[in-house]
Amino acid sequence: MVDKFTIVRLSAGNEKFEILVKPDPALEYKLGKKIDISNIMISDEIYSDANKGTRISTEKLMKHFKTADQLEIAKQIMAKGDLNLNTDQRRKMIEEKKKQIVQYINKNFVDPKTHMPHPISRINAVLDEARVAIDPFKRLEDQIKNIIDPLRKILPLKSEILELTVTVPAQFSGQSFSVFKSIGEMKSEQWLSNGSLQVVL
Repeated sequence: MVDKFTIVRLSAGNEKFEILVKPDPALEYKLGKKIDISNIMISDEIYSDANKGTRISTEKLMKHFKTADQLEIAKQIMAKGDLNLNTDQRRKMIEEKKKQIVQYINKNFVDPKTHMPHPISRINAVLDEARVAIDPFKRLEDQIKNIIDPLRKILPLKSEILELTVTVPAQFSGQSFSVFKSIGEMKSEQWLSNGSLQVVL
């Protein structure tokens, strides 16, 4: 059964401010999708304890938010508060983040003995074995170091960044340019005096 609502909680000082929201639209909103706040909320009430139905006083709202406009307050709670994910949402987000981490490791690290990338299946298995905590809301760049260090105890990893310089003769340079752009990031490109294209990947 899909949860009908979940809670977004913001703690400020000794006070808790909670709103009841629809789980999927609230998650999309949290992830940056433009959704009207009124389409996310179950009700426009602000609670100190939503489970008990305890509403918070207008005085406290004015003190902390400088407004009594509940939709405006709800926007602030959504922006700064913690969204309680349901089990299915959390699992999906962690799986998605895990895929990004595995692809990052596969692309940026190699086995020091063979200088070849570890297979994706091996990286997945080691992530499970190391029981690394993956934060579904944290950016990959912000948590990769804390993930790599424990993995290195099980899986030898060496960071390997290669630059590849390719020179294409003039007669193929036009059509090759679009191919290089589709392959990945070009670090530099230079058109030589003889019409050849030199690209660093």
